[in-house]
Amino acid sequence: MAKYKKFLGLGIAGNFALHLAQAGELEEFKNIITADEAAPKGMFPFYLPKSLNPAESINLRAKEILSTYPLSADIIRLPKDAVNVQAEPEVGLICDLEYTAGKLSRITPTYFGAYNDCSIRVAGAEKISDKKNWGEDSKGFSNTLIKIDTFKDGGIMDNYSICSFLRRNDEIHAYGENVELNGYSYFYEKLTEWMLNQIITQENFGPLEPLEEYIVACEFPKEAIISIGATRYTEYGEHTFLQKGDEVLVVLYNRNHHTLNAIVKDLKQRHYKNDNMSILAQKVV
Repeated sequence: MAKYKKFLGLGIAGNFALHLAQAGELEEFKNIITADEAAPKGMFPFYLPKSLNPAESINLRAKEILSTYPLSADIIRLPKDAVNVQAEPEVGLICDLEYTAGKLSRITPTYFGAYNDCSIRVAGAEKISDKKNWGEDSKGFSNTLIKIDTFKDGGIMDNYSICSFLRRNDEIHAYGENVELNGYSYFYEKLTEWMLNQIITQENFGPLEPLEEYIVACEFPKEAIISIGATRYTEYGEHTFLQKGDEVLVVLYNRNHHTLNAIVKDLKQRHYKNDNMSILAQKVV
């Protein structure tokens, strides 16, 4: 998992209907005006790779903790403080970043995989990122990624769905809804166009941060991990916070090859290796 240490880490807030309400975050975004009602609310940094030049490293507006590498494929380490933490099952994209005249000019998704945008639930946080990275092993990304043939209608991702579960006391509970990936509010070309514009124009306002300034401070990373938004919780997931000993399971699967019932059966048996699937299994410690 250390192979992503030079990648920029970004996430999207509000890209799946009703999730922000379930997460208790609508109030934080009340002053954010979007292009249309379905549009995501903004983007946030969860990891900023350190600049090669310490004198010009991360802009002062970015908190130092964001330079701590948070990704793990098998562990979620709870914060030392007694706070509520929820898993956030979603899709993570590996993206190539291109620049023209010192500005981000193109974002090209190349791989996708199961991702856990694990988050602290606390009211009144200054920035979204304050709840996203509290140290090592605070985020999750599967070791098994799937190559993207084309990031548009007709591509491989048309056939994929996402589901998630929590194993507690050796029982499996559905944590997030089982939904098709094209259920995201913004997806494919609409998403990449939105991300490019958002990164370039997003300002230091409310819960949002000036991402373009961060990219300059990080000396223009060539690759990024971008999590495209958490899906809706089940009733159980919405009201259940993580405890030591839990196991978070996020699954992206091809509906042409797998059924939800078969996936649940495999997870109960701790069978985490399948073709046409990306599985993230993280023990909570």
